[in-house]
Amino acid sequence: MTITYEVGNSLYVNITNRCPNACEFCVRTHGSSYGTAESLWLDREPSVQEIIEDIEKRDLSRYKELVFCGYGEPLERIDELCAVSRALKERHPSLKIRVNTNGLSDLIHGRKTAPQLKGLVDVLSISLNSATPEDYDRICHPKFGLKAHPALLQFAKEAKAYVPRVVLSVVDTIGKEEIEKCRVLAETAGTEFRVRKYIP
Repeated sequence: MTITYEVGNSLYVNITNRCPNACEFCVRTHGSSYGTAESLWLDREPSVQEIIEDIEKRDLSRYKELVFCGYGEPLERIDELCAVSRALKERHPSLKIRVNTNGLSDLIHGRKTAPQLKGLVDVLSISLNSATPEDYDRICHPKFGLKAHPALLQFAKEAKAYVPRVVLSVVDTIGKEEIEKCRVLAETAGTEFRVRKYIP
């Protein structure tokens, strides 16, 4: 079972395979390997202690940051993610922690979740990927339907009060016009904006 794996000079953490989306561009639709991981499919979800132990087997000083990102939506397990982050921040104060998310945590848990991340997450990278709820529904197939897109934008706005850096991102395959519309949404939300390369 692969919990941690390397991508570039970052250490990635895989804690769940659950996700409310079925995005057409997601790496999980094209195979099971990514970075140094042969397979990111989990037989079961690892415990907080297992996650911490797996992370601390590594020389953390080698990595630019630790990134919660696997074959599922890491904020499906927000309580466990926060417990791991809290322990790591106490033991490794200089460690930078990023969460790659679809931004649907509030819909997943039925409550406001951004406040939980305060002091535990340094960067929140939220996949936007479309400028409208309709296009998001068509591309990402969220189980929450047309509520998903506005919910992720609201989550991004609120997260700024608790996380030092909030970034809305899109894949470069959605077209220049759509990218620019998404850039405007990020500016309106007051977040950073990033165009990331599609990984086939």
